Amino acid sequence: MKKMLLLSAATVLVTNIVMAPVHAQNPSQPALPDNVQARVDDVMPDVVAWRRDFHQHPELGNREFRTAGIIAEHLESLGMEVETGIAHTGVVGVLRGGQPGPVVALRADMDALPVEERVDLPFASQVTTQYNGQEVGVMHACGHDNHMAILMGAASVLAGMQAELPGTVMFIFQPAEEGAPEGEEGGAELMLAEGIFDAMRPDAVFGLHVWPIPAGVIAVREGGTMASSDSFSITVQGQQTHGAAPWAGIDPIVVASQIVMGLQTIPSRQLNATTTPSIVTVGAINGGLRSNIIPDSVEMIGTLRTFDADTRTQIHQRVTRTAEQIAASAGATAEVEINLGYPVTANDPDLTRAMQPTLQRVVGDRLTESPLITGAEDFSYYANEVPGMFFFLGIAADDPEMVYPNHSPFFYADESALPVGVQAMTALALDFLSGP
Repeated sequence: MKKMLLLSAATVLVTNIVMAPVHAQNPSQPALPDNVQARVDDVMPDVVAWRRDFHQHPELGNREFRTAGIIAEHLESLGMEVETGIAHTGVVGVLRGGQPGPVVALRADMDALPVEERVDLPFASQVTTQYNGQEVGVMHACGHDNHMAILMGAASVLAGMQAELPGTVMFIFQPAEEGAPEGEEGGAELMLAEGIFDAMRPDAVFGLHVWPIPAGVIAVREGGTMASSDSFSITVQGQQTHGAAPWAGIDPIVVASQIVMGLQTIPSRQLNATTTPSIVTVGAINGGLRSNIIPDSVEMIGTLRTFDADTRTQIHQRVTRTAEQIAASAGATAEVEINLGYPVTANDPDLTRAMQPTLQRVVGDRLTESPLITGAEDFSYYANEVPGMFFFLGIAADDPEMVYPNHSPFFYADESALPVGVQAMTALALDFLSGP
């Protein structure tokens, strides 16, 4: 049953994307000039080797020491200015072209997940480590191994054209996209806090994410693309009493259940449903010790998702109001804490429209409009600083029994998508630097 559920989720996503094609304007135009395509072809054996090596040796967020060393060594071998140790293990390479022009940034994330791999591959991960006090397997279950290898390949191609480049390319290899370990900071937010855009502010930033849609398909959309991700906790304070005499106290369990139902009216009845989808999920409720004691308090935790910054603010306000006032109606109190997570990942409309012909040239009629993705991405921090575009690269195999969502122990990436990724990142950099 578990396998069928995972497959079903991925299949639904594939269907949604394939049903929204964006027709190519110039399907016969080559993706890249012959001399650039030849460079892509030459580097592909290395790209596959890097991807397999990273997959076999995954590292968790803020612990990507081996990974960062390989990346830094490669960028240095290409003659770039390389800075390491940013946000713990981040690497940034700067390629200055031989002609003046704008600055474009390309980003890949480096961290793996505490997931035990269950895919039968000759380069499957056997790595284990400690995570939150437990021995866990480690796997690139979100595909970041592909992201790194693709960007290293694009770096090789562009470095070979350095004298011809009209501008500068920043290569950002970022740790801890999946979140920093407890008690630590990390990821895109920390890289920006440590100044990667201070000395050199890019005019645009591009990123990609592999996704369980048909291999070689590219999906992109203007505006909100991936949701903001905030967490909340609500503590309902009642008054403990005997379970046989509920009138002698205030039952926080009943109040908490009313709050759970009340929170669901926020996206369904309190927010403009024509603006953006929103999600309010209570993921855990804890309270009480035994059947005949009504406890003093109940604690709830959950997640909030939306695709619009104003709606995000409204949800925060309404969650607090709903919980506090439902609790007050029963004589209880509710203490609400909302913790900000990743912002909305929003693609700059002008940039996305300008670069869509580039993606069309790379994949022709395999360019599609992405649906809204309720997962979150800290690429959003870069795109809040400068115009950004984030797109999805399909890596699903033809065999439907091998299609699983990201973060599954069965997640599998078809390597036939890797050349498309290198072509796309290379073409976006070249076209942006060259201008209209």
